[in-house]
Amino acid sequence: MSDERLPIGRFARLSGLSIGALRHYGELGLLPPAAISGETGYRFYTHDQLETARLILRLRDLDMPLPEIQAVLAAAPKERRERIDRHRARMEARTFRLQRIVHQLTREMPMTAPVDDILEPDTHRSLGVALFNHTWTLLETESRDPAQDEEMVHAAHASRWHWSRTGVDDLPQRVAVGEWQCSRVYCVLGRAEPALHHARRSLALAEANDVEDWVYAAACETMARAYRVAGDKAAFAEWRERATSATAAIQDAGDREVIEGDLATL
Repeated sequence: MSDERLPIGRFARLSGLSIGALRHYGELGLLPPAAISGETGYRFYTHDQLETARLILRLRDLDMPLPEIQAVLAAAPKERRERIDRHRARMEARTFRLQRIVHQLTREMPMTAPVDDILEPDTHRSLGVALFNHTWTLLETESRDPAQDEEMVHAAHASRWHWSRTGVDDLPQRVAVGEWQCSRVYCVLGRAEPALHHARRSLALAEANDVEDWVYAAACETMARAYRVAGDKAAFAEWRERATSATAAIQDAGDREVIEGDLATL
């Protein structure tokens, strides 16, 4: 198992890191791929690298700077623990300060003020990322129980909602991806109506905004997937063909590989 080569898309989902982050960390030497195909440029990782990737994710969630993470990874176990403890102490002190500020603001705000007003865009972003990754973890859980199915639905919707409150420059693209994940969840659960609803929303956002080419291809892919769940063979064939064409037009090899992997599961 440890020698199995994992494409960057699969490794991203297992580790919780985005494809963009993996590429960036590879360029920094923080988490280089185990192999890069000389013909396609595809990046591959191994299961042995997942522990390091997940540690990086946890440390980034704690706002540890990348140079400090690099020092942590290079340190011996004792020094590693000391570095993490020092950073944790700094974060705890910061948390206490923020809690005090929020408490003061809450006392000063009118009772009718929406709770959302006290959340910063960066907080929404962090929650959106964490819930998106958690949804993928549940999607890849082989034996989910009914409670986990419900948790997966709520996590996908919560991730999409938090992204809508971030105010980032590429907000339509982020929301389109959130709608795409909601559709995927309902496809996995065999619920055709909400799967089609969110697939159409993802496609509409992709068509109406200047999004990256892989986002449009993903929207076409989830349209095909949702129609397959609905049992509409003609629409499924049409959208699978459109998704295949859109995927072939993706410029970046890594992005193209991810959508190709999704299409293969159709």
